[in-house]
Amino acid sequence: MNKILIDTNIYSCALKGDPEVVQVLRQVVHIGISVVSIGELLSGFRGGNKELENRKELGIFLDSPRVTLYSIDEYTAEYYCAIINQLKKLGTPIPTNDIWIAASAFQHGLQLYTLDKHFCNVEGLLLRRK
Repeated sequence: MNKILIDTNIYSCALKGDPEVVQVLRQVVHIGISVVSIGELLSGFRGGNKELENRKELGIFLDSPRVTLYSIDEYTAEYYCAIINQLKKLGTPIPTNDIWIAASAFQHGLQLYTLDKHFCNVEGLLLRRK
């Protein structure tokens, strides 16, 4: 698939120069990222000692014509609702932020690129795992 939504951990791996992640990101046509991931990243930046540098790097990434920032709206909330109820029925909860990220992937028809195994519990989610 040439269109992906990256999880927060994939951005972090790319920033650290992980060769496998960098190669995948170079090959895809479209890279999406959820505003939820941006919140997680900014929170991490604030807790670190390179906040300004990391924010600048993120800004450069977001300015790329291949990158789209996806916000949350009422349609995302509908997907969120479906995912959370499916996970409750299975008894396989995952972190709330990850449910929002998965909902964005569903809403925009994107494959989710992640390191997290728990996304496998979300039925029908297209995954690309490192």
